[in-house]
Amino acid sequence: MGKYIVRRLLMMIPVLLGVTFIVFFIMSLTPGDPAAIILGDQASAESLAQKRIELGLDKPLLVRYASYMGNLFRGDLGLSYRNQLSVAEQVWDKFPNTAILAIAGILVALLIGIPVGILSAKKQYTFMDNSSMVLSLIGVSMPNFWLGLLLSLLFALKLGWLPSQGMGSGFFGLLRSLVLPALTLGTGVAATVVRMTRSSMLEVIRQDYISTARAKGITEKQVTNKHMLKNALIPIVTAVGLQFGHLLGGAMLTETIFSWPGLGRLMVDSITSKDIPMVLGAVIFMAVMFSFVNLLVDILYAFLDPRIKSQYKGKKAAAKKEVSA
Repeated sequence: MGKYIVRRLLMMIPVLLGVTFIVFFIMSLTPGDPAAIILGDQASAESLAQKRIELGLDKPLLVRYASYMGNLFRGDLGLSYRNQLSVAEQVWDKFPNTAILAIAGILVALLIGIPVGILSAKKQYTFMDNSSMVLSLIGVSMPNFWLGLLLSLLFALKLGWLPSQGMGSGFFGLLRSLVLPALTLGTGVAATVVRMTRSSMLEVIRQDYISTARAKGITEKQVTNKHMLKNALIPIVTAVGLQFGHLLGGAMLTETIFSWPGLGRLMVDSITSKDIPMVLGAVIFMAVMFSFVNLLVDILYAFLDPRIKSQYKGKKAAAKKEVSA
């Protein structure tokens, strides 16, 4: 297991190199002058030229990319063009807000998706099953920005129950401001979880050991929780892990609609102002977080499925046998 984790961590290096080069290349081709962003539109031509030299914008693209990567491997993400503050500090400052929203969205998805998926599988081809599949299809197809605007219109403008903008202070203020963006994120993920849970449960329900468990007199609740759901969890964990990694990377549209001060909104503001260091720093952080979440999901497989854990132990035992021989 240890060698597998190290190998996965090393595989992150070429991924980060590819991601940073693509973003660096695209941002360099977009219109806009970073020197003018820093100095303002009223700056003289001489000041703009001098600032471009200071930023290294007069050098070729590959030279600038190599210089940026050299600083990156030293732990320096650079300074933002907009406010001249550390990119790393600003990213770390926004990440907890995105993490709160991502966790809330995943909780909404799990609370809706898993129970509905289980009921849909156990009542296959009934009205419950058909209606849940139709609703999940709508949830997958529905754009987040459209759902977010509808929720804001209903609960914030019409009813006045919940705030539609910003992040509230205090525990209850945070909860109230979290409801609408969490529902916006969670419903789309819940639709995916429903479909994945249903398909996984249908495969497990048909297995012989489920019939054996029922024949032994085990209650239906225990059969569902200990035998069906546990053995159907791996595809569900995969889907939830990928979605959670995506949400940790910053749900740009949702954070922008609700003015949530997270990584997604920071990315949008940085792209519109062509703040290349900030965009690169945020993208690198998102790629690292997504890779770590995928790694944690793979490790979790070993605890959910004893067969996977035995494979790691088998490889380790075989390696020891070869060394002793």
